[in-house]
Amino acid sequence: MTSFDQTLNLSEDVIAEFNKNGHVRINDVCNASQVELSRQSIRSAVEDRKSRIALKPLQERDTYGKAFLQIMNLWPDYPDVAKFVMAKRFASVAAQLLRTEKVRIYHDQALYKEPNGGLTPWHQDQYYWPLETDKILTMWMPLVDVTKNMGTLNFASGTGKVGYLGDIPISDESEKILSEMCQEKGFEIVNHGDMKAGDATFHSGWCLHGANENQSSVMREAMTIIWYADETQIIEDPDSQGRWNKGRRDDMARWLPDRQPGEMADGKLNPLIEPFI
Repeated sequence: MTSFDQTLNLSEDVIAEFNKNGHVRINDVCNASQVELSRQSIRSAVEDRKSRIALKPLQERDTYGKAFLQIMNLWPDYPDVAKFVMAKRFASVAAQLLRTEKVRIYHDQALYKEPNGGLTPWHQDQYYWPLETDKILTMWMPLVDVTKNMGTLNFASGTGKVGYLGDIPISDESEKILSEMCQEKGFEIVNHGDMKAGDATFHSGWCLHGANENQSSVMREAMTIIWYADETQIIEDPDSQGRWNKGRRDDMARWLPDRQPGEMADGKLNPLIEPFI
C-alpha cells in the first residue's frame, strides 16, 4: 500500500502542463485501498456535520445549493480525515506544481454532488481567497469511481494567469458572464473524463472551472484540499485596492481568524507541511 508519507515525484512535463493550462490530471495519486479507508472516514464526518444543518430538498434549493453538498474544513475535528488532508504525498504534488518547497493548508472541503444535482457554475476559486499570491491550488479527488456524466470538472485551459476578474461570485450570473468570456477569448474547455477513485485533478486559484449536472443515480463523492506556498501574505490594505469583496471578508474571518490584512498567512488553521523532509 502506498504510504501517505511517500512523496510522488512529478515529471517536468506534468509541471509544465499545469503552469501552461492552469490544471492537470494525475492518475493514481492515492491507491484504491487507501482511498476507500479515507472515504469511510470522510463520509462519516460529512454525515456528522450534515446532521447539524437544516438541508432543504434538492428541488427547493438555489443554483449554488443544487450544485453540491459542501462540507468544509473537516481536518481539525476528525483525526482520521486529518491523516488524509495532511498527507505528505498530496502536499508533495502541490509543492512541485507550485515550484516551492513548503506549503500550507488553506482548508479542505468535501464536495458531494447528489444524484440529479445541478451544474456547478463557472467560477474562480481565488475570488474568495484574501491571499497575495499566485502560488495556490486545489486538488479535486473522487472518492468513488466517477464518469463524466456524474459531473467531473470542466476547465478553461489557459486561464490560470488571467488574475482577478472582478466581483463575480459563483452564481447564475458567473455562469453566464464567464461562459461568454471563454467563448469570446477562445479558451479551450477541457474535461478530464472518467476518473478512478484516487485519481485527481489539480487547478490553480485563477483557473476558471465548473461542472455539469450529475446525470446518474450515484452520489459523486469528492474531496478537495487547497494549499498555498509558505510565506504567503494576506492582502494588505484591501479596501484601497478594490479586491476586498464579501467572499474574501468571509474567508478571512473563517480561515484566518487570528491574522490581519498585511500579515503572514500562517494562522492556527493553516498548518505548514514540508513534504520533502
